[in-house]
Amino acid sequence: MPPKQERHPGLTVIATVSGIMNAEILKSKLEDAGIPVLLDYESAGIVFGITASGLKLSQVRILVTHDDAELAEQILNEPPPPGWEEQATQASPDT
Repeated sequence: MPPKQERHPGLTVIATVSGIMNAEILKSKLEDAGIPVLLDYESAGIVFGITASGLKLSQVRILVTHDDAELAEQILNEPPPPGWEEQATQASPDT
């Protein structure tokens, strides 16, 4: 039997998050640091937000190259800067 081929050769999963919005936020943070990102998810989970057979289909895997993996993990583990909540509130338009 031939070896199983990776779904995304050359890439490493550095995090798995629930929901596309959370993944997009982390993707933006990494891309701002110059790290290209691929989001891998089941499309049905995004559309319906469903769970099947105990598998959360709304989970999104964040992938980067093997060379960027260590730096990407460090960036995602950094605490947010002081005052980030206030800045986010000021940047958001009132509805």
